[in-house]
Amino acid sequence: MTVFAAAHGFGHRVEHGRILQGWALAMQGETAAGVVHIQQGLVAVQGTGLKLHRPYCLSLLAEAYGKVGRTEEGLTALVEALAAVDRTGEHLYEAELYRLKGVLTLQSHVQAPQAEAEACFQKAIEVARQQQAKSLELRAVTSLSRLWQQQGKRVEARQLLAEVYNWFTEGFDTRDLQEAKVLLEELS
Repeated sequence: MTVFAAAHGFGHRVEHGRILQGWALAMQGETAAGVVHIQQGLVAVQGTGLKLHRPYCLSLLAEAYGKVGRTEEGLTALVEALAAVDRTGEHLYEAELYRLKGVLTLQSHVQAPQAEAEACFQKAIEVARQQQAKSLELRAVTSLSRLWQQQGKRVEARQLLAEVYNWFTEGFDTRDLQEAKVLLEELS
């Protein structure tokens, strides 16, 4: 497939594949190799002049950086991704960018990280609701509910999470819904 894509002028697709492979490696624990793959893919795609999907690809890099403890680099990637969203109007993954920014902010050395992270999660929820992106809303609500749980706001966290979780009628074997269910049980 790679040879076919490259032979027919779809080299950017090969590089998007490299980025996804890098993310998969990072999520499976091979974080250093994963980050390198993602970085190489981003450089190669940028070399083609293609800007499509850059915010999404940068979110994968940010998540991989977070996994390896390179929080500040992850936050920098998210700043670039959000700037690309503003510049290009590619809002597809915007809610997840804000959610990841909240997650990485909690891991960072930012002063008052909980307040900033909460603002990021709230923005992620707002964007997801505007886009009617229920899966992204669930992720953002789950992240906010975890934060509220740590802050002792168990009732608010449970109510918010239950509202979104109960919207779903299928897909309960997915990681996001399983994590939400476990958190709901913890909050009961």
